[in-house]
Amino acid sequence: MGKENTTTSSLDDLIEKAGGCAVIDGGFATQLETHGASINDTLWSALCLIKQPHLVKRVHLEYLEAGADILVTSSYQATIPGFLSRGLSIEEAESLLEKSVTLAVEARDKFWDAVKKVPGHNYNRALVAASIGSYGAYLADGSEYSGNYGPGVDLEKLKDFHRRRLQVLVESGPDLLAFETIPNKLEAQALVELLEEENIQIPSWICFSSVDGENAPSGESFKECLDIINKSGKVNAVGINCAPPQFVDNLICYFKELTKKAIVVYPNSGEVWDGRAKKWLPSKCLGDGKFESFATRWRDSGAKLIGGCCRTTPSTIQAVSKVLKERS
Repeated sequence: MGKENTTTSSLDDLIEKAGGCAVIDGGFATQLETHGASINDTLWSALCLIKQPHLVKRVHLEYLEAGADILVTSSYQATIPGFLSRGLSIEEAESLLEKSVTLAVEARDKFWDAVKKVPGHNYNRALVAASIGSYGAYLADGSEYSGNYGPGVDLEKLKDFHRRRLQVLVESGPDLLAFETIPNKLEAQALVELLEEENIQIPSWICFSSVDGENAPSGESFKECLDIINKSGKVNAVGINCAPPQFVDNLICYFKELTKKAIVVYPNSGEVWDGRAKKWLPSKCLGDGKFESFATRWRDSGAKLIGGCCRTTPSTIQAVSKVLKERS
C-alpha cells in the first residue's frame, strides 16, 4: 500500500537539501484560533475540516511562507470513531481524512508553483506528513500524556483502532506519515506491526511525548520503546513532540545512544496542557528568540528534523528556519 517509490529517500533527500536538518511546521490549533476558529472540542483542530477548511489551507500556507520543509496535516485528532460520534457516516469520515491530506498538498503545490519561479529563493519543495495521533488523543482525556489506556486496551485493539485511518490517509497521497504523542510501548508496538501488515511504502516517523524528560509518559523507558522501533525497516525517524523544550536536548543525546534512525523533535512552547480541563496552564513560555537558540543546540546535538508543536507559531518557525538555513 502507498506509493511504490523510495521508502527512505524522499525524507533523506529533503534533509540533505535542507543542509542536514529539515524544518517541520509549528502549532496548528494555535494558529487556527488566531484566525477565529473555535476548536474547544473533542475533535480539536480536526473540527475545521468540517466547518472551516479554508482556514486549514491558510495555516499551511503561512507555515510554508515561514520556511517549513514539512507540513503536518490537520488529522491528529481526526478519527473515524470520532467523526461517527458526531453523527457523520463512515463515508463522510473517510472523506474528511482524505481532505486533511488534500488541503496540505494543494497548499504545498500552490506555494511551490509560485516560489520556484523566484530567482534565488531559499525554499525547499515541502513534503506533506499525514498526522496520526495516539489513541489517547482520540479519547481526549489527556491519556496521551499518561499512557494509561486501561486494562481493556491491548495490542489488537490499538491496531484495529489505527488501521482504517492509516489506510485512508496513505491512499490520499501524503509523502510520509507522522505518528504523534505516542505515550507507551504498547502503542509503539501496534504501529510497527501495522506498518508491516499494511506494507506501507512511504517513510514514517514515530514521536513520543514525555512528562519527566526521561521516560515515556507511561513510565516505560525509551530504551524499551526504541528497541521495538529499531527492528522496523518501515520507521525512518523517531523522536519527541509536544514535550517541554527544556527536555529536548538531553533526550536527543539519549536517543542517539539508542538508535541509528534520524531524530525528530518538535516540542511545544513550554506551556503545559491540562487534558482534562482542556486548557493551557500558566507557565513559562519560550519566546521565538529562545526557541531559535534551542533549535541550533538541538541540531548540533544531532536532530535531523526540527519544528514546533502546541503554542508555537509561524513566527517561531520562521526564526528556526532562518537560523538553521543560515548555518547549513
